[in-house]
Amino acid sequence: MLPVTDTSERVVIVGGGILGTMHAVLARRRGLAVTHLEREPGGRGASVRNFGLVWVSGRRAGPELALALRARELWESIAADAPGTGFRADGSLTIASSEAELAVMREAAGLPDAKQREFEVLTADQVREVNPALSGDFLGGLWCRADAIVEPRVALPALRAWLGSGGPGYQWLPGHEAAEVAEGGMRDQFGQWHRGDLVVLCTGANYTGVAGPHLAATGALASAPSSGGAGLRRVRLQMLQTRPFPGRLTTSVADGDSLRYYPAYDVPSLAALPPQAAVAAENRAQLLMVQRLDGSLTIGDTHEYDEPFGFDVDEGAYDHLLARASALLGTELPRVQRRWAGVYSEVTGTTALYHRSDVAPGVVLVTGPGGRGMTCSPAIAEETFQ
Repeated sequence: MLPVTDTSERVVIVGGGILGTMHAVLARRRGLAVTHLEREPGGRGASVRNFGLVWVSGRRAGPELALALRARELWESIAADAPGTGFRADGSLTIASSEAELAVMREAAGLPDAKQREFEVLTADQVREVNPALSGDFLGGLWCRADAIVEPRVALPALRAWLGSGGPGYQWLPGHEAAEVAEGGMRDQFGQWHRGDLVVLCTGANYTGVAGPHLAATGALASAPSSGGAGLRRVRLQMLQTRPFPGRLTTSVADGDSLRYYPAYDVPSLAALPPQAAVAAENRAQLLMVQRLDGSLTIGDTHEYDEPFGFDVDEGAYDHLLARASALLGTELPRVQRRWAGVYSEVTGTTALYHRSDVAPGVVLVTGPGGRGMTCSPAIAEETFQ
């Protein structure tokens, strides 16, 4: 973290989620002073309602994979300064329950970029050697050593604590909502102006507020009549967390349904996969499972795209995901202690990996990384300052 002087430039960042917080981290690493505002006491959106996966394995070949690999490198470096993020280079295992799923994995592992992802196809016995907690019935799996894990519930405060330890260059202002932005600063709901050479808006899935007029005027929303379905949309997901599991998962875990959702597996043999179970198809579900530092398991997830979203959660999706997790572990799961839904912002209908646009001179809006947010946020922030 470079020292701040009287002549240092200042960045005003709106949004206390992982994208806004990583902009603060990358700004301080460049010696910029930071004023960081969040309307809630702390980030409460998708940034804390996810698995904490730094997920290289499923990213599309080309720019998306390059962004994820750079983010993976940055995450490890940042976590060395802020170990409270809970970063673990544990890798992942995607488990095959059928020969068709194994065929997709073998084909993906034979692609030119497989070495960058550190892919290796394993037999069932080799899977159990890598992750002995997986004692269920399956045929094999795809090991991705490049994947990693952080702790989503504690990563944000850990990063802020590190930022605050570097002297007067970082100011954290929770409970301050952006009411107006203009060149040179931003006004909060109390009427106070926060001056800066650059304002970065990381307002997540909130398409109203200070970002709303800009998004409406530019037709940036996928639902806008002029958008043709391209632009930003919101996605809702369901997840849960169990009580501590008595064994230790040495990797994160995905089931074969994840092959349908990640572009890295868009290979010819994908077409031979049998249909999903009806409840999984209805909820666009895939099993992802991560063990937290306290031993509990985070399990999900689902995808809902059509608004207005329901205010409640669907128990059928939870039943399916719990059954899949239990089958791979070969044992009953601990009691569920938490269930939740979350909403994130995603670009759609475009090759862009996220949305960046100029709201006003010196005011930039960054949003829409979708499910890449936790993974790619440090690399996205780096691109903002480049």
